[in-house]
Amino acid sequence: MTAKKATATKATAKKATAKKEPVKKASATTQSATAQPAKRAAAKSGSARQRATIESASAVESAPLVEPALPAESVPAVESAPPAQSPPPVKSAPAAKTAPPPQSAPAERPSRRRIAAAAQVSPAPAVARPAAYQDEQRERTLRVVPDPPEPPAPSAVSAVSADDFEGVVGMLVSALRTGGSMIGLRGDDLERKVAQALAFLRRRLTGDYEIDDFGFDKEFTEQVWLPMLRPLYKRWFRVEVRGIENIPDEGAALVVANHSGTLPLDGLMTQVAIYDAHPKHRHVRMLGADLVFESPLIGELSRKAGTTLASNPDVERLLGAGELTAVWPEGFKGVGKPFSERYKLQRFGRGGFVSAALRAGVPIIPCAIVGAEEIYPMLGNVKGLARLLGFPYFPITPFFPLLGLAGVIPLPSKWIIEFGTPVETEAFGPAAAEDPMLVFDLTDQVRETIQQSLYSLLLQRRSVFF
Repeated sequence: MTAKKATATKATAKKATAKKEPVKKASATTQSATAQPAKRAAAKSGSARQRATIESASAVESAPLVEPALPAESVPAVESAPPAQSPPPVKSAPAAKTAPPPQSAPAERPSRRRIAAAAQVSPAPAVARPAAYQDEQRERTLRVVPDPPEPPAPSAVSAVSADDFEGVVGMLVSALRTGGSMIGLRGDDLERKVAQALAFLRRRLTGDYEIDDFGFDKEFTEQVWLPMLRPLYKRWFRVEVRGIENIPDEGAALVVANHSGTLPLDGLMTQVAIYDAHPKHRHVRMLGADLVFESPLIGELSRKAGTTLASNPDVERLLGAGELTAVWPEGFKGVGKPFSERYKLQRFGRGGFVSAALRAGVPIIPCAIVGAEEIYPMLGNVKGLARLLGFPYFPITPFFPLLGLAGVIPLPSKWIIEFGTPVETEAFGPAAAEDPMLVFDLTDQVRETIQQSLYSLLLQRRSVFF
């Protein structure tokens, strides 16, 4: 019974609530209807402001912007039915109590960035120009380019140089004649030398000259290299040549000489002696160490003058081609020995020059040079400085490095170059080059021959400088 009473009480409460809700709904509807006229007026004024803003933005932008929100008048107002005809209340009735339609906010004023972006997206169409206008613009553009400058008129200096070319050549000839007279040339010999010098310059300028596989330039050697060495050969050292008849007129031969003098001037004087004293004016192909070709200027000049790297393959190629070849087997041990050991031959290596002569079947000609030991008397050797500079030795002489570059001037000693009797090797045959005992015997024989010649020449020499 108690449960039934509680249920009946709840039903009665619901009915009372249902009766009150229509009354509240009616009052809310009445208030909404009363407030709508004021809201409509505000919406109209807001719509007018929006239209003014849109019109000002469209005047700036070339592309249409986002459409503004519709005015409140276009949105139909939801009017509630009169209280008598209202539908029965539902639990979702609070949704009907929503506020009146919201007023649309005034459109935002477009920024400069948006206007620039719109202009880039839709650029203004190009205005078509008539052909005559385009031609006129093209002609104006071409007129902007300046005309090429007129060639300069020939100056007086260039005109005189061109017209006076023969005079310049005449001055050169006069200078050559003066230089030839200073070195002792006279008459027809002088004119012949001047003509040779001019012809040499012409061939050098036109590239009309030849060199061999080793870089030997015969014309350069005859016209430049040997004439440059002759004053030293004739005037300074006053070289005396003996036994030149032992040099063959043709064919290959190997000249073996002693090495001395701190600087290898003995090789240069031997080259001049063979060319000038021999009736056939033969060129000698000298063999040099690696240091010669590693030097920037000296290496290039040495190759042009006929010097080749001291290696068995190159020696065999030269001898096989019939060239007169010269070698100094002592190497740096001979040219860099102290003055106290002058004219004492050092070891001749392992006899590589003898092996090359045996393979080629050419004679070996001993050569003794007296006078080179005195041009730079070597008193000491700074080994530490030599290693630092990459030299085999750094000499100390009475005048170098005390006098600087003046100490490089050699002393004017009297020279004698003697070519001994050839040692024939053709009878042994090429296979004898593989016999170490034969190679050693021939090497010792050549060395002993040169040593005895040095002693004999020293006895015959009257003085070091006369």
